[in-house]
Amino acid sequence: MSTQVHGNGLSGPRRLRSRASRLLAAVGAAALTLSAGLATPLNPAPHRAAAAEGDSVLTVAVAQSVDSLSPFLASRLLSTSIHRLMYEYLTNYDPRDARAIPGLATRWESSPDKLTWTYTIRSDSQWSDGQQATAEDAAWTFNKMMTDEGAATANGSFVTNFKKVTALSPAKLVIELKTPQATMTALDVPIVPKHVWGKVTDFSEFNNDKSFPVVGNGPFVLTDYKPDSYVRLKANKDFWRGTPKFDEMVFRYYKDQDAAVAALRKGEVSFVAGSPSLTPAQAASLESEKDIHVNDAPGRRFYALAINPGAKARNGQKFGDGDPSLLDVRVRHALFMAVDRKAVIDKVFQGHAVQGQGYIPPRFSQYFWKPSASQELAYAPQRAARLLDEAGYRRNNSSGKRLGKDGKPITYRILCHATDPNDKAVGQYLKEWWGRLGIGVTLDCLDNVSDPWLAGTYDLAFDGWSVNPDPDFVLSIHTCAALPATPKDSGATDNFVCDKQYDDLYTRQLSEYDPAKRATIVKQMESRLYDLGYMNVMAYPNAVEAYRTDQIKSIRTMPSDAGNIYGQDGYWSWWSAVPADRTGSSDDAGATGVIVGGVVGAAVLVGAGVFFALRRRSTVDDRE
Repeated sequence: MSTQVHGNGLSGPRRLRSRASRLLAAVGAAALTLSAGLATPLNPAPHRAAAAEGDSVLTVAVAQSVDSLSPFLASRLLSTSIHRLMYEYLTNYDPRDARAIPGLATRWESSPDKLTWTYTIRSDSQWSDGQQATAEDAAWTFNKMMTDEGAATANGSFVTNFKKVTALSPAKLVIELKTPQATMTALDVPIVPKHVWGKVTDFSEFNNDKSFPVVGNGPFVLTDYKPDSYVRLKANKDFWRGTPKFDEMVFRYYKDQDAAVAALRKGEVSFVAGSPSLTPAQAASLESEKDIHVNDAPGRRFYALAINPGAKARNGQKFGDGDPSLLDVRVRHALFMAVDRKAVIDKVFQGHAVQGQGYIPPRFSQYFWKPSASQELAYAPQRAARLLDEAGYRRNNSSGKRLGKDGKPITYRILCHATDPNDKAVGQYLKEWWGRLGIGVTLDCLDNVSDPWLAGTYDLAFDGWSVNPDPDFVLSIHTCAALPATPKDSGATDNFVCDKQYDDLYTRQLSEYDPAKRATIVKQMESRLYDLGYMNVMAYPNAVEAYRTDQIKSIRTMPSDAGNIYGQDGYWSWWSAVPADRTGSSDDAGATGVIVGGVVGAAVLVGAGVFFALRRRSTVDDRE
């Protein structure tokens, strides 16, 4: 998850699970037809350690490592972004407005009762080992997720409402639903080749990282990987939408972001993604550099503090050691009201962010919600102190420390990502703000926050997700169904939230095809999550990233007018990127696939149906 999950890209557990993008298609009573795409896995062959002489190489510096190269397990933004390059999905998102366009599927239509969806699978997509990609691959992928809990680890929420999936022919995929599902053109699931993945015996353990090149059908083919070092991919010359302009791509991991920025200055890398964004100081230092362009645009992420509500599994078994005081909503609200969000924006992000409110960033205006004046947990430290008193957590007269029910001073452990300077900076402010309340703070800044996050051995954690145009995924990670089956399992949950009222609203939004009505329900879910006090969204950071113009001539942002390059809802940036020594532009590179796809999407909309796009989370470390 992503996506810091635990990035999950918990982003450390901040999960960015770019499980990490969903597009929602909401239709009226009429049927609707659309288009979609595919994906890639593994294939025995020699490692390709370096680019051939004369090849153009696009090197991206990243501050996050890969959690898994298996699309059934990966949740970090980096991992899910790589999977978008390796595999096609049924549908994709238009980079201009995020509406559904063809991916592996060229068309789709629903039955009048919206319980049966038929997808036409394209005939011009083949796996990198030469075999044809068919509806059988898609049916196998979904069926495996429906029947194997390990295969459902990352993206299981997409198929829980599926009744039956069948390949009627190589070109026809049919999905039967238990109840109507509004996300059927936003199934952010990489489709894998059955003839390769059918040999896997344990999906909960297989990481897809031992045999290269990995068989796929996306714009790039994975050719080499070294943990905590690099991922190397080669352009797929047979990709149906067109061959990428760069011959190779390398994602190179830098634990120290300043070192990544220095590498950009030296020309050792082409692009710096940040963690997930550059710091204000780094961005400012690059803006005056020759041959470097800084992209600073509204982002699709939120930056938050997640509270451990008492980790538990679906079987009811509790685990972990979260502080019991956090089970009291008054305590959670008090911690909210002792955080100065304006100071976070001004002093930490230095204006490269918007003050946090609801769960979904303002970039997605249809779903953006903010609390009413009477509901808002605004900065009010004196009121926060009174709430703690009312909850029975009073100060010790001699030390001034708040005491727990056990008579010991309260000190909260906060998980933070060692590679994220924002976590450390905000953590210092929390020590100051909460210290005034008599509460101690210990920052546990780790390279791997996933392990303690998944084990529930934390009190609070810096969290963040990349939100998709359709928010279904990031909403699903707070449902009871997302909890792990047992304490030994890993579920799709963000931070173990389980609330019946929230769950009921989630079920309603999933089956609501009217865009306005669905948006209203989603906002009610955000309101409920806010009132519960488990997620304190402090900021919506800008996407701040940089690249060398003497290496990259042009590259597409998403959305096109003012958007991000890294971590998109699709593969548009890397597929469209044009080397500096080549003619043409990224717009030229994308013209055929995107514009034609857009025409198809518009032409197949029948009746009063309306589409809307969604996207998913993206990390424990950096959830998509």
